[in-house]
Amino acid sequence: MKLTHINLVARDAKALAAFYEAVFQCERMRPARVLSGEKISRGNGLPNSEILSIWLTFPDCDTPFLELHQHAATEDRGVAPVNVTGFGHLAFQTPDLHELITKVLSAGGSKQGEVTNFGTSERPHLITYMRDPEGNILELEQPFCTSEEDQQQSSDRCQSV
Repeated sequence: MKLTHINLVARDAKALAAFYEAVFQCERMRPARVLSGEKISRGNGLPNSEILSIWLTFPDCDTPFLELHQHAATEDRGVAPVNVTGFGHLAFQTPDLHELITKVLSAGGSKQGEVTNFGTSERPHLITYMRDPEGNILELEQPFCTSEEDQQQSSDRCQSV
């Protein structure tokens, strides 16, 4: 068994896709398509479903992918607090946290928390929570790696010294 995709229901799937493409370098897996009909409604249990579906790959991985759905009829739950039960957040590692924060803000996202060091002063591991333009929570991390660890791991995961 494997996790194949993560689904976010959007008010504007095209705009949300543009955000993830601009900020996180996600790429379209296929052209956007509309899903509708009896099979779709039977499968998701929602009568008369009509869904704009956009699939995006994350950089350097095919699965899981990000599936954005825009239903013809939606129920708005508002902006969920960080501690609401259910889906929590998407987490991304970056070599430059402050650059990624700037990208998120420039593309219409917002701050949720402050940059915090979860490591030590010698081995910082920086994190912050932000939100995409539709209010979904994003955890951004900048881990610390020594030069030897950096050579063993992908360079986009570590802050080298």
